[in-house]
Formats: sequence, C-alpha cells, structure tokens
Amino acid sequence: MARAGDPKPPWWLKPANNVFIRMSRLGLSFGGESPVVLTVPGRKSGLPRSTPVTPMTVDGREYVVAGFPGADWVANVRAAEEVTVARGRKVRRVRMVEFSAEDARPLLRAFPEAVPPGWAS
Repeated sequence: MARAGDPKPPWWLKPANNVFIRMSRLGLSFGGESPVVLTVPGRKSGLPRSTPVTPMTVDGREYVVAGFPGADWVANVRAAEEVTVARGRKVRRVRMVEFSAEDARPLLRAFPEAVPPGWAS
C-alpha cells in the first residue's frame, strides 16, 4: 500500500524478516528491546501476516514505529481489532492504537535512543 514517493525498503529486508520469523518460531530469543513477531490478519485475505517489529518501552508501555510509510502491516493493523505479538515462544494478544502526529511526537523523539537498530537502518 505504498504511495508514490514513499521510500522503498531495501531488497534484502523481506528475506531477512523471513529468517528472523523462522528463528523466533524455533524459540530463539533475542532479549531486551529486540524484535518481536507481530501477526495480524490480512485486511483483504484474512490470512495471518507476520512481520518483525521492534517495540520500545516508554513509561512501562510498549510502542511500535512503522519503518516505512505505507507498510502493508500498518494497513493490516488499522483494519484489525487485535494482533498477536510473539517473543520467542511466548505469544500474547494485544490491541494496537494509532496515535495522531501530535501525540506521537514525543515517542518519535525517543525512538532513536530507545531502538538504535531501528534508527540506523
């Protein structure tokens, strides 16, 4: 669901994501503020779609920032009532809420320090 002019993810991102998802499903944990596997029903197909995301914790709450504008997983989350988040073999259901630009501003300022790998890419 990318829009014209949106930056495209690098070619290697999907294969790397698939490797991470497989490793995570084998129970390999990456500890701390590391990626989790977010699974959400596809907004058109209804089939489960998984992607790694790296949450950041601020004041005891978890937040996720989309890495690329127009990412399909974001559109799927907008259409879903719940998603699952898995860290290793531990899976939990969560409800995600999208913030307005104004409300997200302090979190976006915290993102580079809270999730250095997400910022460096």
